[in-house]
Amino acid sequence: MAMDSNKDEAERCIKIAHNAIRNNQQDKARKFLEKAQRLFPTEKARSLLESLEQNGKPPDENGCPVNEDGPSLRHRSHGDDANASAQGATESKAFTAEQVEAVRKIKSCKDYYQILGVEKTASEEDLKKAYRKLALKFHPDKNHAPGATEAFKAIGNAYAVLSNTDKRRQYDQYGEERAHPFRHRQHREFEADISPEDLFNMFFGAGFPSNNVHVYRNGRMHFAHQNRQERREQQRDGGLALFVQLLPILILIIVSALSQLMVVQPPYSLSYRPSAGHIHKRHTANLKVLFYVGDRFNEEHSNNLKNVERSVEEDYISNLRNNCWKEKQHKEGLLYRARSFGDSALYEKAQRMPTPSCSRLSEIQVILDG
Repeated sequence: MAMDSNKDEAERCIKIAHNAIRNNQQDKARKFLEKAQRLFPTEKARSLLESLEQNGKPPDENGCPVNEDGPSLRHRSHGDDANASAQGATESKAFTAEQVEAVRKIKSCKDYYQILGVEKTASEEDLKKAYRKLALKFHPDKNHAPGATEAFKAIGNAYAVLSNTDKRRQYDQYGEERAHPFRHRQHREFEADISPEDLFNMFFGAGFPSNNVHVYRNGRMHFAHQNRQERREQQRDGGLALFVQLLPILILIIVSALSQLMVVQPPYSLSYRPSAGHIHKRHTANLKVLFYVGDRFNEEHSNNLKNVERSVEEDYISNLRNNCWKEKQHKEGLLYRARSFGDSALYEKAQRMPTPSCSRLSEIQVILDG
């Protein structure tokens, strides 16, 4: 009986949401649809919610977003001759009044936090969630309103700066005085190190940027364009000044070289490594993990063979976990992008994509538990 009453109440909430949509009360509609899902989850309420999030309107009977404000607007190019060819491609593409208003709001933002709609205390995860939502909403393939491309670039630039620890610290200190999201003369330290399209592709599974490389600083991945000159240090005259500048680097190189000499290399490799002398195949007794050792392995490690094999298996499992995480991230990114753009072919491809490291990890877990 409780389930029936919940179902009836959920239906009533959906009807109220429909009325609210017809009266252009989007927040009220969203509130009652969410309540309906909590009471009795249905595909109808879920579809309406997703459509509200992505388009601001629910789908009509044919599956197309309903525009209560009238027919879709058409983009009219009023640029000069230099921009005519670039704008001509979008002249025939429709956009809605809501998209125009959304672009206007983005372009009226005064700082990067406002663009992403987050607080200044936002965590890295908060930034990612905000970027995902906005990037899909303003991507040029999905939003053809005037100024949408500039808004998309501003969103990418805002995320790229705020997700970089060093740039975010500088921006928090000087950003309001020295940078504005839509000013042409913008300080380089507040510019993104990756193009908006490359950043979008990194999030939604279209591959890594072709002209960028990724580096790690403070445990986080950052991106640096090969052609961008990040550091513009002033050169000092005189050989002595140059030597003083290079001295810390020389010391670091020397210390690093000495530390490498002192590090004890493991007596095995998980791959064939003739340079290290690891050319003989062996398998661990427990998980049958393949590894390679040197000529004197049996003589030097006969007494601690179990410890060595335990280390081999731990390294092997660690590698599997890392590769499994990468496989899942890539697959989830493709699925997310396919759902967002309604690409059924990409969705099927992502569904069929294998995750061999994850499968092997599951097999090992069964062995260990058994």
